[in-house]
Amino acid sequence: MSPSLRRNRDFNVFWLGQALSVLGGSISLLALPLLVLDATGSIVQMGLVTVVSGATAIGTGVFAGYVVDRADRRRLMIVCDLVRAVLLGAVPLVWWAAGPQIWLLYVLTALVAVLKTLFDVAYVTAVPNLVRTQDLTAANGRLMGTFALGTLLGPVAAGFLTAGVGADWALAVDGATFLVSAASLGWVRFAPRPADDRSGVVKAGSGPGSASGSGAVSGSASGPGAASGVLREMFVVGFRFLWSHPLLRPLTIQLTLLTFVTMGATDLLIYRVQHDLGRDAATLGYVIAVSGAGAVAAALTAGRLRRSLGFGTCWLTSIAMIAVGVAVTGVSRSLPVIAALAAVFMFGITLGGICTMTLRQEVTPDHLLGRVTSAFWTVHNASGPVGAAVLTLLAARHGVPAVSLAGGALCLLILGGGLLTPLRGSRAGAAPDLGPEEGPGPATEPAAGPSARA
Repeated sequence: MSPSLRRNRDFNVFWLGQALSVLGGSISLLALPLLVLDATGSIVQMGLVTVVSGATAIGTGVFAGYVVDRADRRRLMIVCDLVRAVLLGAVPLVWWAAGPQIWLLYVLTALVAVLKTLFDVAYVTAVPNLVRTQDLTAANGRLMGTFALGTLLGPVAAGFLTAGVGADWALAVDGATFLVSAASLGWVRFAPRPADDRSGVVKAGSGPGSASGSGAVSGSASGPGAASGVLREMFVVGFRFLWSHPLLRPLTIQLTLLTFVTMGATDLLIYRVQHDLGRDAATLGYVIAVSGAGAVAAALTAGRLRRSLGFGTCWLTSIAMIAVGVAVTGVSRSLPVIAALAAVFMFGITLGGICTMTLRQEVTPDHLLGRVTSAFWTVHNASGPVGAAVLTLLAARHGVPAVSLAGGALCLLILGGGLLTPLRGSRAGAAPDLGPEEGPGPATEPAAGPSARA
């Protein structure tokens, strides 16, 4: 049994190591599009880089869960960190030797997306191996709080680095943080998994989407059916679990539609502040940093909100906040208003992310957790590259304000659809309401196997 969160050395080392890595990632979040914009001056090129990243992540998601469920998760994460450090560290050297190479950014973006997807799936599956089940929401809140703090500080650092030494060196700083992350993972011990968890075998009766009735095979399968069996192991098993779960199915559909809007939202914000309003990189960094305050607030309050309101209310509220944030940030010409509504947007994104990640960890058996997480991300992220391309192309033709209003309206339609699904009344994760003559009812979180991350 893992100790309490405060005394859990392995989780705290993991948490602190990821804190610095997330800070570096937040620097790249701003530095990469600025590097593209400086070299090309085109919002379409910015959108295409986002498309490459999203499309590569989707392709990797097909097999990422299969790899994570069969591999040593800690070693896999360390390798992903080290390779990313080398790739990002090479950017300023290439820029210095050969000048801007946009084609290289596309290749770099694709490779980093593959490594990031593998790392992120392993990251989510690692948390239940580090903490007790009752500590999952608090642990996820700390990790998302770290992400929020990185979102708060990273853009400021990126703005100063870009203004001072260039966006290429800002990417190199991100590469250095991956070295710290890899070193910290070397000090972390994950709880051992049963032998079957690494074999890739799905046991009959393990829950929806298990091998029972699915024909899943073990890693030792051979013959004509081996290829189809491996494909089933890589993706179909996780997808069937998602599709058979009464909450995960509508959640996956809604998040797929929502990702169409949100993946390109950062590009719209950057273009709005820099191109439409004519502000510099440092000012843009401050705007995005203020938006991080919303993520920090969500990370600090998500556990309390979920216990008091339940999953459904938290999730639908997060969609409403995203809708308002997308619409107003693209229309307003006031930087304080844009920053404040960007914070509302980030509150919604973070609250929804913590709640959906914890729900998957709670209801998914450990030996399926990588594949379910991978299938979940692959399905809902599939719309992201398309959305980023459509939004940036429309913004180039019709302007950011019109596209932002349309995006906000689409989010409101998604919210309306959610009110017609079981998500509306879901009390999953809420504290049981024990009256004098009643015990926990069906509205409380169902007991499930070991746990599952948005």
